[in-house]
Amino acid sequence: MKQELIQLLCRKSFKFSPEPVFKLVSGKLSSFYVNCKPTTLSPRGIFLAGHLVFQAIRDAGVAGVGGLTFGADPIAVATAFASGLEGLPIKAFSIRKTQKDHGIIRWIEGDMTAGEKVAIIDDVVTTGGSTIQAIERARLEGLDVVKAVILVDRQEGGLENIRQHVADVSAIIRRDELIACWERLHTDA
Repeated sequence: MKQELIQLLCRKSFKFSPEPVFKLVSGKLSSFYVNCKPTTLSPRGIFLAGHLVFQAIRDAGVAGVGGLTFGADPIAVATAFASGLEGLPIKAFSIRKTQKDHGIIRWIEGDMTAGEKVAIIDDVVTTGGSTIQAIERARLEGLDVVKAVILVDRQEGGLENIRQHVADVSAIIRRDELIACWERLHTDA
């Protein structure tokens, strides 16, 4: 499954240029860009990401999985679906970028209760800033964040930064794996 997801990401979500032309959230220019949404919103991508993330969290004892909207949302829903298929249901939740100012004022959307153990997920990590923000907001809502799983690690220090907030952090796919796939596709062409 992992190799298939790498190939799908490489075809749908990974861009590479010898010159740093892709502007990142930080403002820094990069030679590559990863936008997971074309993959995680595709039927096969949802299937693969959901099953791989579920495998990464299945033994963590979590009741929920989620992260900052919108990057984490399709992965959280896919993971919850995969968990149900496996008979080990884990709920999905979403963390808002801005706090709701009406009704029940919360950061979290979903059926989560304070004290429940959760895994925070993200689609792509560079510095870890959005994942750390999700961890902090989940904790503000009383959730016990015990694990973080990243779909694609750009290998620029993000995982190490996240580990300062939660010890158990892993990535499904690394930048090096995407670059190797991209090189194979473009060398064979």
